[in-house]
Amino acid sequence: MFLIAGPCAIENRDTVMQTAETLQTVCSELGIRLYFKSSYDKANRTSLSQRGVGMEEGLKILAEVKQTFGLPILTDVHESWQCAPVAEVADVLQIPAFLSRQTDLLQAAAKTGRIVNIKKGQFMAPWDMKGAIEKIDRFAEGIRSKDSIWLTERGSSFGYGRLVVDMTSLVEMRQFGCPVVFDATHSVQQPSTQAGVTGGNRDMVPYLLRAALAVGVDGVFLEAHPHPEQAISDAANQVRLNDIRSILIQAQQYDILRTR
Repeated sequence: MFLIAGPCAIENRDTVMQTAETLQTVCSELGIRLYFKSSYDKANRTSLSQRGVGMEEGLKILAEVKQTFGLPILTDVHESWQCAPVAEVADVLQIPAFLSRQTDLLQAAAKTGRIVNIKKGQFMAPWDMKGAIEKIDRFAEGIRSKDSIWLTERGSSFGYGRLVVDMTSLVEMRQFGCPVVFDATHSVQQPSTQAGVTGGNRDMVPYLLRAALAVGVDGVFLEAHPHPEQAISDAANQVRLNDIRSILIQAQQYDILRTR
């Protein structure tokens, strides 16, 4: 398995660099391929609240992570015009779940030649992701392998304030031949449950992660923060940075058992 991890939002340079250093050290020791993830702008918040440092400052910080720790970078793009400048720093462009059907955004991401990670919308069936893949293929310049399109499961809406994970979604999406990723931290979100702020339950992350690995995924997605309770985004479901080693050791054990 490979790992996508980092703090949900870029709040400041120090938090990002601390998290990147810890993740790089742990993943190097465990032999896990790491893509560092953090978002310069949280543009799809439930309420008008802190969104991050913005694209210009955020890309500077991500470029420093890349140079200092030698890590490939993954970050979100929200608008078509962002794709080209973000691709100058990021190795993977992530399409947020709410935007997973936005044709212009998918087209612009495809044209950069970078890997595109499409998060499956909470409102979408797994087989509907075929349309998103076809949009990427249609607009990609040159030959694009299936390995350069990732599909990420992050839970499905279940009424109000709750997400559920249909593990058969992981099996369904594998039929498209693209790497499938399981986002364990966003899958435990509880949207709009805390006075207009998204809640969650980070204690459930290891259980869903083990279940997904038993079913079979190529990558896992874990947002981690040194002090998640103080985070400006996803404070309730980001895992504590101090817990990341134990979570990954257990995840590796399940991954190895499945592949034997």
